[in-house]
Amino acid sequence: MGELDRIKWDQRYREGDRVHDGAPSWLLERWLPLFPKGKALDVACGLGRNALFLAQHGFEVDAVDISSVAIEEASRRALSAGLHIHFVAADLDTYPLPDGTYDLVVNTYFLKRDLIPSLKRALKPGGFIVFETHVRSEEEVFGPKEPAHLLEPNELLHLFWDFHILFYEETLEEEGKRRQAVARLVARKVRS
Repeated sequence: MGELDRIKWDQRYREGDRVHDGAPSWLLERWLPLFPKGKALDVACGLGRNALFLAQHGFEVDAVDISSVAIEEASRRALSAGLHIHFVAADLDTYPLPDGTYDLVVNTYFLKRDLIPSLKRALKPGGFIVFETHVRSEEEVFGPKEPAHLLEPNELLHLFWDFHILFYEETLEEEGKRRQAVARLVARKVRS
């Protein structure tokens, strides 16, 4: 990602960009009862909506984002709510994820294909991943336009072919006044 991405995201947060702020991912909320309490990683956490939700439900949470502006705001929110979350301002291109550490990994609206093997290794055997992000569509939709930031149809399913897929969908949906194309997956790392 690099310094230019950090500058871009810091600027967006300073200017009030709150696209994925507020309530946690509905997918995470829906599947939460299935996940045993333990250690969770929130990838590209932004302002911490999913990290805060997980901490409120008894998870020990690490939350990483490239934007120090977002991390500072998320940390203030956690402090205000009386929650302890380990927030890290780091570039996921260089930040080492520890192998076999997490019971749950949450990755929402962030796509870095070459990070996926590290996310898989970071999960304990039997651990879960919740993944949702934009997918390429023939329709006019909200979201990134660069192919590097868009999944191809069925790509997410193929990226996790070695996991036990519990839920998968690709859908066009209305979110507020925006229409978006999204792929969602909940999967479990197969125990050796």
